[in-house]
Amino acid sequence: MSNLEAIVLGLVQGLTEFLPISSSGHLRIVPALLGWPDPGAGFTAVIQLGTMAAVLIYFRADLWRIAAAWLGELRVPIRRASQEARLGWFIVLGTIPISIFGFIFKDQIESGARSLYLIGSALIVFSFVMIAAERVGTRQRSLDGMDGRDGLFIGVAQSLALVPGVSRSGATISAGLFRGFDRVAAARYSFLLSVPAVVLSGLFELRKVGEAGSPSVVATVIATLVAFATGYAAIAWLLRYLSSHSLEIFVVYRIALGVLVLALTATGAIS
Repeated sequence: MSNLEAIVLGLVQGLTEFLPISSSGHLRIVPALLGWPDPGAGFTAVIQLGTMAAVLIYFRADLWRIAAAWLGELRVPIRRASQEARLGWFIVLGTIPISIFGFIFKDQIESGARSLYLIGSALIVFSFVMIAAERVGTRQRSLDGMDGRDGLFIGVAQSLALVPGVSRSGATISAGLFRGFDRVAAARYSFLLSVPAVVLSGLFELRKVGEAGSPSVVATVIATLVAFATGYAAIAWLLRYLSSHSLEIFVVYRIALGVLVLALTATGAIS
């Protein structure tokens, strides 16, 4: 992988990780469109650490309060704990499904799930889930009213993001809307929930950096740093956007991209 490819893929990761359009899908589609090799699931997982660093810095105050309250109230029954401590427990609960499914299907994620047919189809199909979430959701709840059922429901939705093309933020924001949360609250929790899963996944794949057939250490570092910078900007933009807009623009983009990917793959233009 050249430095130019690393920069481009870092930009793609940073810009798409938090938008509900699937960063893992784009990290497979963009190289295919440009005639570059598939960087692989391991590379994708590692450079996501850059965007997670952006989450840690952007939400540092929230994360500190949640961590401090959770650790300080470990012996307090959940029903009597503060809302910050409860959020800590909900993040732990919501991370369990993706950890289990990620371990069980790790081989499929690194091979069969890289199929462009699968990615194009997932982009289109899950767009209708996002439309349904917008139509059904009451958007009247805030994170102060979150309970264990919400945490588990959104956590299960997050596990769907193991399929490239679904989108982690798309799945969790949609799940939040189905549970009645407003868009900004759903997005904020989506970002907070993503931290443990992405960090664990990235650290697990770090062992493969520099191996034969995978991008070099230098290319991986460059892509990760670029992903961090662009990811931070993407978080700020999306939270402002969702305060007054729906997910409609992302749905239109996903369907158009999915149709394009399926058409180009079927004709052999990309592979």
